[in-house]
Amino acid sequence: MKKSFQILFIILCSIINAQNTANRFFYELTYKPNKDSAKLEKEIMALDIDKSKSVYQSYELIGLDSLANVIITESLKTGKAADTKRFGSKKETKFLHQVFKNYPVQEVVYKDQIFLDYYSYRENPNIVWKISNEKQKIGTYNTQKATTDYGGRKWIAWFTIEIPFQDGPYKFYGLPGLIVKVEDEAKNYSWELKGNRKIDHIKDTLYTEGFIKQSGIFTSKEISKEKFIEKYEQYKKDPLASMRQLISQVPTDKVPEGFSISQEMREGEKKMKEELSRNNNSIELHAKNK
Repeated sequence: MKKSFQILFIILCSIINAQNTANRFFYELTYKPNKDSAKLEKEIMALDIDKSKSVYQSYELIGLDSLANVIITESLKTGKAADTKRFGSKKETKFLHQVFKNYPVQEVVYKDQIFLDYYSYRENPNIVWKISNEKQKIGTYNTQKATTDYGGRKWIAWFTIEIPFQDGPYKFYGLPGLIVKVEDEAKNYSWELKGNRKIDHIKDTLYTEGFIKQSGIFTSKEISKEKFIEKYEQYKKDPLASMRQLISQVPTDKVPEGFSISQEMREGEKKMKEELSRNNNSIELHAKNK
């Protein structure tokens, strides 16, 4: 009887664990940050899928967020200043956005940071695919070609029915199987599936977003896509606008002796504008550079 109970317990645990697990697909993103340069950069992106939804984001962002959780939690427990130097051990990401899809996909939710504020918008991309008979072996997968127009670019995708998820990186979805590779005709952006593994669950919200929202200083809210683009254009013109407003509330007697806020702001703004000008090739031509 005891043996039967042990076997039943193992079976039930296995079923429950299987129900709670999700799939993480790793895509290598090769892209041109600057539209006036042929230089290419690479970053690993993650697409997490379970039976009801998916989340797409930078794999580096996941690691940075986990580290932020550790650093901030330690700081709050000890009362000491956060050891931000530890972030130096992590690779930087240029992609802070996330894309959420609920199945069956009716719309996508795009979320991103504009400086320290978090904004999201809902969109029905209305991606219409034209599937061809052309087939190709990519890695270990047998794939089939499909094309579409989206975001001001013409895209070529290769999907496989060997992985039965009608999803893909970024906002792409709606093919008879998982997208293994997708790129625009000019190869400004190219995603290719490089591997996958099981994870316990999908995490919907970044720790850093929750922490910033709790502070009450910065914003985390949903707006329209048009308003989002407008806010990003304003950010490009004045990247430290929200910081400038925040600093105006700091009492002058709390500023360390010999520290010039205005000088630091000028130098910071210059660096941010230089970074923005180097990364001027957005995925969607009418949208912000992310």
